[in-house]
Amino acid sequence: MELKKVVAIIRTAELEKVEGRLVDMRVRGISVTKVKGFGEFANFFDPDWMVTHSRIEIFTEEARVDEIASAIMEVAHTGMKGDGIVAVIPVEKLYRIRTMSEITPEEL
Repeated sequence: MELKKVVAIIRTAELEKVEGRLVDMRVRGISVTKVKGFGEFANFFDPDWMVTHSRIEIFTEEARVDEIASAIMEVAHTGMKGDGIVAVIPVEKLYRIRTMSEITPEEL
């Protein structure tokens, strides 16, 4: 079984709803950071054009990737520019610092 990393950049206003859905799905761990940037949507009325979004990162087994990505898109979707993106990245290895051992997909 392979490990994957799901990375989503979403509107911060939608973060609480997305977190709630992921908890309901029994996703065992997520990391959230505040990020600034622009892509499809840029704030041309602000001198630096940057927009604040939230980045969610989830390590999971490959079998759950589509389910997690679909849930994030469903909840975060407003239909407007700037809704965000979801990326799936292969993970070669994952280690738990506390035990200094490799984490298997079954442990996620």
